[in-house]
Amino acid sequence: MQTVNHVKMTNDYGLFTFIDGNRDINKNQLIRLSKSIDEEYIPVPIIVNEKKQIIDGQHRYEVIKTLNKPVYFVEVPGLRLPQVHRLNNNSKNWTATEYMNGYAKLGYPDYIQYKEFKKKYNFGHNETMALLQNKQSRPGDTYRDFREGLFVIKSYKSAIRNAEKILIVKQYYDGYKRRSFVFAMMTLFNNEDYNHAEFLHKLSFQSVKLVDCTNVKQYISLIEDIYNYHRSEKIRLY
Repeated sequence: MQTVNHVKMTNDYGLFTFIDGNRDINKNQLIRLSKSIDEEYIPVPIIVNEKKQIIDGQHRYEVIKTLNKPVYFVEVPGLRLPQVHRLNNNSKNWTATEYMNGYAKLGYPDYIQYKEFKKKYNFGHNETMALLQNKQSRPGDTYRDFREGLFVIKSYKSAIRNAEKILIVKQYYDGYKRRSFVFAMMTLFNNEDYNHAEFLHKLSFQSVKLVDCTNVKQYISLIEDIYNYHRSEKIRLY
């Protein structure tokens, strides 16, 4: 049996720093941990790298510091942000927002633009990813790239243009941010037979017809019906 990575103890809280790109501190989690540690302090070590950056246990560290208790830690050289992701995924999964904030803090240009776009238009993450990549890829594939820092924006200008087109529908339909509706609109924007200005005109006096649907196909079928109102030559949009 071999002993490695001895547990060390210190009261020098300034020895430790947070690693850039880690998720933000969750205040609710701090409150829960604080109550638990205050009742009984079980010295579970935090994990740090050779720079004393906290890889695992930043919430625990914050509470320990506040309660003025000793910090127990294990130093493992070479650990970086990917290991933070892996450790956290084994305990409490990161949200898309946490990945977005983490990579944006690290200066990833596509994630910085993603965050700006998300803040401006406030679509859900699936819709935001689809708009910025101008495609409806399988959610699992896109999200895997997103959490691994591999997300790439196809055309920021096109995403803005399409988002603005969808926003115009807001005055006629409250469900304009629904995932199936956004995906339906993206499908139509790539259809040469579809004219958004014409759809908006027809929708302006048929808005009651645009109701919530369960999938993209149903939305496009409904939009096709609105679009073809008083048209001598009907257009197939799906």
